[in-house]
Amino acid sequence: MFQSSLEKYMYIALKKAKIKAKYEGQTYELVPSFNFKNKCYERQANSKGEFRDRSDRKILGIRYTPDFIGNDFIIECKGRPNESFPLRWKLFKNYVAKKMPKYSLYKPQNQKECDETVNLILGRKKT
Repeated sequence: MFQSSLEKYMYIALKKAKIKAKYEGQTYELVPSFNFKNKCYERQANSKGEFRDRSDRKILGIRYTPDFIGNDFIIECKGRPNESFPLRWKLFKNYVAKKMPKYSLYKPQNQKECDETVNLILGRKKT
């Protein structure tokens, strides 16, 4: 069910604290699909195939599904981010800033930070 053990840990911590959140409850479109009408010579996106004319193609949008969504918070558990994650995360933060200004974002990277996230959500920030 969970993509990582960190997500499972976060889920259990939220449940213990009686914090309601949906797991992978919504996907957001960060950049819409579009038609690229210009001339373009390249290989396929996976670097396979021949270098050839790939003009006039539909370019798929960029979507993002965070791990947990609550009433006013979003949690993305990221123990080991892949190469594309930082760019996607920046795009998502931009989306949230413009369209979801009352939401707080949390990106715990280990179990201690998951526990701290729960405390922050509950308003019991440790000093």
